Amino acid sequence: MSVHFSAGFRADAPVAGIRFGVGARAETGFEVENLGCARAVVLATPDQRAQAEELAESMGNLAVGVIATAAMHTPVDISEAAVEECRTLGVDCLVAMGGGSSIGLGKAIALRTDLPVIAVPTTYAGSEATPVIGQSEGGQKTTLTDMRVQPQRIVYDPELVATLPVGLSVTSGLNAVAHAAEAFYARDRNPLATSLAIAGIRLFAVGLPKVIDSPADLEARGDTLMGTWHCGAVLGQVGMALHHKLCHVLGGTFGLPHAAVHAIVLPHAIAYNEVAVPNLLAPLAEVLGAEKAGQGLFDLSARLGAPQALTEIGFGEDEIEQAVTQALQNSYWNPRELTASGLTALLRDAVAGRRPQS
Repeated sequence: MSVHFSAGFRADAPVAGIRFGVGARAETGFEVENLGCARAVVLATPDQRAQAEELAESMGNLAVGVIATAAMHTPVDISEAAVEECRTLGVDCLVAMGGGSSIGLGKAIALRTDLPVIAVPTTYAGSEATPVIGQSEGGQKTTLTDMRVQPQRIVYDPELVATLPVGLSVTSGLNAVAHAAEAFYARDRNPLATSLAIAGIRLFAVGLPKVIDSPADLEARGDTLMGTWHCGAVLGQVGMALHHKLCHVLGGTFGLPHAAVHAIVLPHAIAYNEVAVPNLLAPLAEVLGAEKAGQGLFDLSARLGAPQALTEIGFGEDEIEQAVTQALQNSYWNPRELTASGLTALLRDAVAGRRPQS
């Protein structure tokens, strides 16, 4: 498959310094010094406190503490409390260790303080490669793009994802694939983003089955981490549409787990838009070895053993009407017209775990 560049294009491509390799987390302190900093705090979720403390210890005097309060969907109240703690500690650098929750907290603090962020991912979320932040408050999740939240450094260590449970590896990987999938029809799509999307999705389509077969395989973990960067870099370049909007509603309002909701909704959102732009999604179908992109994503998810019905993660048919109403509240660009009847049908299929028919 080829992407042609002869027509020319313009793209904004935020790039962070990357350190990649087995054991690379041991070099985090050097990245702090390379930024000219000397008082870093390590951010994590409560469940990852021990891992964060281990990283802080490896950084010696460069680490002044650990804030292990990160939570799913980046609640504003948690972010603001962490900002105050950073000020008390005299922090000059943020080291966000974890998945989307920890990196989201780092971004939220950076947005309010202009502190630099070093991301040390332990999942395939891909947030570290983007200048995008999603925050939740009062049952609503909003997103914005701001270069202040783009991590300046990323430390990718395959050992950190080697212990990620297989189920979470799969949903986290499909969450990353979602970033790339919407690039094919984005309003500001360009050949660079498309090339990254194709490469990232292929790395996951090939690498995730190997991870399932052998979770500790560092080569497979390295390949999927590289896929994470590709897919995250796509999200940093082009705008998203229906899939991400709908997942933010389901996550922010109904408290559904971020990676799993992306994994379940993705085939249905792509199938919805494929009706309008089948030609734009043809490269995605080709990467998946499928006739249609939406169905190919559903089949990939099934092969990987991912959850396929929203009922599996706590969302029922009686909540569809509220979700559709919220998804239609604020206008946003999408390649196919958004209607209440169309989104209702989409969510009914996702609730039941039915294979998309369109």
